[in-house]
Amino acid sequence: MVLSLPEKLRRSRMVVLISGNGSNLQAIIDACHEGHIFGDVVAVISNESSAYGLNRAKNAGIEAVTLPHKDFPTRADYDSALSQHIDGFEPDLIVLAGFMRILTANTVRQYRGRIINIHPSILPLYPGLNTHERALADQVSTHGATVHFVTEALDGGPIILQGRVKVLDNDSEETLAAKVHVVEHQIYPKVIAWFSTGRLGMREDTALLDDTPINLRIESSD
Repeated sequence: MVLSLPEKLRRSRMVVLISGNGSNLQAIIDACHEGHIFGDVVAVISNESSAYGLNRAKNAGIEAVTLPHKDFPTRADYDSALSQHIDGFEPDLIVLAGFMRILTANTVRQYRGRIINIHPSILPLYPGLNTHERALADQVSTHGATVHFVTEALDGGPIILQGRVKVLDNDSEETLAAKVHVVEHQIYPKVIAWFSTGRLGMREDTALLDDTPINLRIESSD
């Protein structure tokens, strides 16, 4: 459903950070264009010049910025430059969409309450990398994705929304990843839509929807 909102509410400005293909970025761009998100992606920043997501941004008329991490001697130096770029676009929300960098604690604190991430597992299960491989090795029956606020704890910030898929006996890492991507493209725009209309926030270490602490919210693609 297309959002119907008071004219006085300002459209949210979003900066999206990527490192690769940018399929979640595309889902967010599409949701903005279709009126499901009351906001706009004003810039896309990648640490990898080869990231296809930069092409997605350019095709949508969005400023695409390449900031290679290899050009900086330390992680802190890179994050300082990254923050300067982000701040130049005056965003309300910073969206991590396959950004394969761990941000320094100072950077996370700078954007506390307005930086979110999507992780390909049902957290707190499988933080970090190789989530599909680990899920298959454990022979779990359910896998999925989690949108959460970013804090200093790796993949440990307050959970906002989760989506789940069934794991079948014949699933491979590739087929499982494809199913999880479908869920990601559903739940990430939904969370951003909540933020864009002022419904979503974070107080201390708690995610709030309509000023109420979020209980575990799981959506299924079945």
